[in-house]
Amino acid sequence: MQSMTANELARACADAMWAEDKASRTLGMALGAVSAGRAVLTMPVTETMVNGHGICHGGYIFTLADSAFAFACNTYNARTVAQSCAITYIAAARLGDVLTATGTEVSRTGRSGIYDIAVQNQAGATIAVFRGNSRTIKGEFFPGVIIVS
Repeated sequence: MQSMTANELARACADAMWAEDKASRTLGMALGAVSAGRAVLTMPVTETMVNGHGICHGGYIFTLADSAFAFACNTYNARTVAQSCAITYIAAARLGDVLTATGTEVSRTGRSGIYDIAVQNQAGATIAVFRGNSRTIKGEFFPGVIIVS
């Protein structure tokens, strides 16, 4: 049996997920700070992400926010997936922007959680806000781990 602090466990869970997350890595995302109920990811807007309006396709912004959501809600050693989510686009992201998605836990009760994700550009302008509802499923990243304070 192994013991970890809540934030050590959160980072270990994120690192385990990151090792298998080909989708996020392929899009150029980088995993930043992680703590219990919180995760930060960044992604540069590349040429292949720009749509016919000359701005970042909303699907890429959604994917970045969804990835931050996934990492934030998987910080408790319980495998967790999206149950539902919604995004509101506020401003356009452009080629060359570096987007940062910060996922923060709002509520977690039983098997369900609510997480808010803010997506901002490198100047700190809000590009989108995303809310995700999570649901735990079977399985742990690290069976037998005990959380210590």
